[in-house]
Amino acid sequence: MERAQLVKHLMGGEAFMPIDKVLNEASFEKIGNRIHGLPYSFYEIFYHITYTQKDILDYIFLDDYQTPKWPEAYWDQKQAPESENEWEQLKSKFFKERQQLADYILDEQNNLDTPVKNSEDHTLLRELLLVIEHNAQHTGQLILLLRLLGDH
Repeated sequence: MERAQLVKHLMGGEAFMPIDKVLNEASFEKIGNRIHGLPYSFYEIFYHITYTQKDILDYIFLDDYQTPKWPEAYWDQKQAPESENEWEQLKSKFFKERQQLADYILDEQNNLDTPVKNSEDHTLLRELLLVIEHNAQHTGQLILLLRLLGDH
């Protein structure tokens, strides 16, 4: 599989709405609502996506990587951001880190089949596919929440 195609999948929208469009359709006033008995809000899912993507980046890059405690570390303790600024910063963080991963994948000096820094078994390709699959799964949940919230 060519690197550019992998990055297209990372960016989303190949078979589903890209996450940037999903985020643009969500109204700030509703992103903290837990509706229909669901155990999470739109914000909580997006926080989880962002945190997990960063965790995988750290797993790939950091010399002193420590596995965060599951599930506590991967979910925010609050169901909504405290301000629109906090929400905008979270979105910016997600896109910046996703681009960092894309740039790393596109750099042909980085072998997709070589184990990452913190594993003898997990390759860069495996980690990228985890991010793609995880982001796609939760983007689908965000789309459903958009509909339930009346934003789509």
